[in-house]
Amino acid sequence: MIRHIVMFKIKDEFKDEIPQLVKNFYGMKGKIEGMLYLEAGADILGSERSYDLALITVFENRAAFDTYQTHPVHMPVKKRMHEVRCASVACDYEMP
Repeated sequence: MIRHIVMFKIKDEFKDEIPQLVKNFYGMKGKIEGMLYLEAGADILGSERSYDLALITVFENRAAFDTYQTHPVHMPVKKRMHEVRCASVACDYEMP
C-alpha cells in the first residue's frame, strides 16, 4: 500500500475557499479505483508553521497511485489546487 500525504498553503485571496477545497477533496472519495482511503481537513491552529489544508490518501499499490495522478476525477481538483496554493509539501511512502 502507498500512503500519499500533501499539505497546502493557500494564497491569502483564496483563504475563504478553504471549506470548498476540502469538499473538493472528499468529492474524489469512492470514485478512483485503487484508492482505499481519503481524509482531508483544514488547519485549526493557524500557527506560523501551520499549513492550511492536508490531504491523506492510501492506495492499494504503486500502480493505483500512478493511475490517480492523471485520473479524470483527480485532474480538476489538482488543477484548482495549483491555482490557489502558494506552497505545498508531500510525502509518499510504502506501508507495511
